[in-house]
Amino acid sequence: MSKLILIPFLSTLILISCSGKKKKITRGKSESFQSPSQTNFESNQNKIVFRSNRDGNYEIYIMNSDGSNQTRLTNHIKGDFPHGFSSDGSKIIFNSARDGNDEIYVMDIDGRNQTRLTNNSVSDFNPQFSPSNSNILYTAHKNGRNNIFIMNSDGSNQRNLTGDDHWDDFPQFSPDGSQIVFISRRDGNDEIYLMDIDGTNQTRLTNNNVIDFIPQFSPDGSQIVFVSMRDGNEEIYLMDTDGNNQKRLTKNNANDFIPQFSPD
Repeated sequence: MSKLILIPFLSTLILISCSGKKKKITRGKSESFQSPSQTNFESNQNKIVFRSNRDGNYEIYIMNSDGSNQTRLTNHIKGDFPHGFSSDGSKIIFNSARDGNDEIYVMDIDGRNQTRLTNNSVSDFNPQFSPSNSNILYTAHKNGRNNIFIMNSDGSNQRNLTGDDHWDDFPQFSPDGSQIVFISRRDGNDEIYLMDIDGTNQTRLTNNNVIDFIPQFSPDGSQIVFVSMRDGNEEIYLMDTDGNNQKRLTKNNANDFIPQFSPD
């Protein structure tokens, strides 16, 4: 059964099955984990990449899925923010402000060959490799809004998929690379949308007067896990990819967010 990772209160890394059973796999200060997509399973080597400020500023670390062998990969005074592995497990993609503003970088899994892919006056962040590793999806902040972009894996052919008219963010590829799930404020508040990889067929999946955000596909592409505040605080929900069968998975007084499926 596939499991979800969620991070309540930004404090610990938690495994949760779709039945609701949870398991803690790290311990530490609340600042050690923060923001969407920065804790990621790599299916081949069973590794987790994450961000920690244990050495004074936020850097990128890697560890085994049981929490052992925690190793620092970056060392910069500016923050580095990991967003996962390439599908073959050889690269880590991240954004960093080391050159003045947030840009997209890649590096080998051991921290070597750190390479900048974007070079813009705006901030580029939230990158993700496509399942084939041929493209990279990311968010750019320009003209006061976040827009969703895609580029080749070498940084070439950068193009805007959602336009400049509204706020769009948190894009994620479907497992087969044919679709992208994302959030948009185009209808008044954060809701979850789906589109094809070329930006066509943009379709709204949720419709609430509170925010729904941080969507992730299940490994088989049949479901989307997300966070919603529809019941008063941030909880984890699951739905089919057409927006049907929305159900709540967590129920806590605390906030539960940043969910991600394990590959299996």
